Amino acid sequence: MSEYLLEIKDLKTHFFTDDGVLPSVDGVSYAIKKGETLGVVGESGSGKSVTSLSILRLIPSPPGKIVGGEILFEGRDITKFSEEEMRQLRGNDISMIFQEPMTSLNPVFTVGDQIVEAILLHQDVEYPEAREMAINMLERVGIPSPRQRIDEYPHQMSGGMKQRVMIAMALACRPKLLIADEPTTALDVTIQAQILELLNELKDEFGMSILFITHDLGVVAETCDQVAVMYAGKIVEYGNVETIFENPAHPYTHGLFHSLPSFESSTIQRKRLYVIPGMVPRPQDFPTGCRFRTRCPFATEKCSTQPPTEEIEPGHLVACWFADDVQSGKLKEEI
Repeated sequence: MSEYLLEIKDLKTHFFTDDGVLPSVDGVSYAIKKGETLGVVGESGSGKSVTSLSILRLIPSPPGKIVGGEILFEGRDITKFSEEEMRQLRGNDISMIFQEPMTSLNPVFTVGDQIVEAILLHQDVEYPEAREMAINMLERVGIPSPRQRIDEYPHQMSGGMKQRVMIAMALACRPKLLIADEPTTALDVTIQAQILELLNELKDEFGMSILFITHDLGVVAETCDQVAVMYAGKIVEYGNVETIFENPAHPYTHGLFHSLPSFESSTIQRKRLYVIPGMVPRPQDFPTGCRFRTRCPFATEKCSTQPPTEEIEPGHLVACWFADDVQSGKLKEEI
């Protein structure tokens, strides 16, 4: 039996529009072990959320469609599941915390009704027991006075409380895999820290795996075991957190780290932050070859050909012609 809970192999999710075929996810591969947290990091528009929605088969069709690859969950290919099989899987074995709790909760139902619905859908229990399970979960995620809060509506709660309700709803059936799509984006830093600590505690308590989608490298360092750096629909670097943070080998990963604010031990350096030039191109404008080459200070004519993904050290995969030069520090000198 495979050691991996989830394996994505050469996944391709395209959108068929009047402007042509948009390859939002184009050959993505990564895997998550049981009890492990994988962070998928990259700028907005890199394809992170489309990948996660593909796992749950929630891509709007039309215009979106999974056109290739496999999504193996416990060895079974989800892309071949019927809609009924997917309904049994969603919220039960795989749950998701969406980006915006303010818009993800239904404003006309109490938070309790929304959690209880998820429990009744997947668990063989009656309403009174499901309500008690919902109350216990609200208490577990740190919501005070859960017996009172369960009958409140989303508009009666703060952003942090709504996010905790979303976590309670996602974990109500104790899933094996939790997909967290930038769950702390709209929260202040204090609440962010509390939510991250809560997710780590619940991960250990329930023994689940987490797919953490974010653009925040600090979150990755704090919560993840493995990291996949995604750019323009492709994984450009993949490895364990320590290796990637200590020795990034792709110019894009290096640029992300270089863009972080830094402080010297003695004095604060008063200088403008480095910014990766340009922006992530639209799918219809992806360049040939390496898709980062139009923004890369290291690019040459060779980069117009797609580089292979190579293992430069055990477990450390990079798709770049000049990975050795990046690791040796030559890129840093040119930036």
